[in-house]
Amino acid sequence: MASSSKPDPKSKSQKAKREPKFKEGSKLTKPFQPKKSYISKTEQSGLIRLNRFLSNAGIASRRDADKLIELGLVSVNGKVVTELGTKVDPKVDVVKYDDRNLRPEPMRYVLLNKPKDYITTMEDPQERRTVMMLVEGACKERIYPVGRLDRQTMGLLLFTNDGELAKRLTHPKHGYPKLYHVETAEKVNPADLQKLRDGIKLEDGMVRVDEVEYVGTGKDQHQVGVRIHSGKNRIVRRMFEHLGYKIRKLDRVMFAGLTKRDLPRGRYRHLTEQEVNFLRMIR
Repeated sequence: MASSSKPDPKSKSQKAKREPKFKEGSKLTKPFQPKKSYISKTEQSGLIRLNRFLSNAGIASRRDADKLIELGLVSVNGKVVTELGTKVDPKVDVVKYDDRNLRPEPMRYVLLNKPKDYITTMEDPQERRTVMMLVEGACKERIYPVGRLDRQTMGLLLFTNDGELAKRLTHPKHGYPKLYHVETAEKVNPADLQKLRDGIKLEDGMVRVDEVEYVGTGKDQHQVGVRIHSGKNRIVRRMFEHLGYKIRKLDRVMFAGLTKRDLPRGRYRHLTEQEVNFLRMIR
């Protein structure tokens, strides 16, 4: 599904009227700043570890690549390298393994605005629709979804072949935020919003939101915004169901600082260089 096709302006306008807006200046939408907002001097120079280079080239995992290096099976610029931790410049250095010149696979970063009724999996034995169908043709490299959205949840889902970045984004210690728009069948009691802030106990432990408030003017108590950094499975849906609310709509509108701006439902786009560099700051 190409990202360049344009949605109908009329339907876009009607949709904008139906969907409440988050308050400007709300704590929910405060900018995300990584805990360590820097890129190391090594990364700035463009150098990467040799084992990562081999992994990016599809030769082996980093651990297995270290073994290949120790065995003297890898050369850099004609010289056999056995020292672990050696750094190379992918744009300049000539790396060989088994007498083959290696080039690392280009890193791809694709952002999808997922619609309902697609499951987050590479393949499905039951032949249901998967998110991979929506990014088919985005690039020739094999990309993978970062994290999950359940079948009925809509919104932002990132795909990449950058395993290191994907690991950082899904690791709970980094605390990257996600913003959800929740629409419930029942009016949400203000006291329950406070319970979400204070923390509630689910079957897999205590969990609390970072911020929660009614969306827009706050007059419609069916519409709630939730900012949370927990990566637990179906966490927002489970929190509301625990409090006795039925969710009609769940939409992830922000993911680690990335937003849905100018990205219609069911479409994808490639991240800009600036966006990729921002995500790389997350440590």
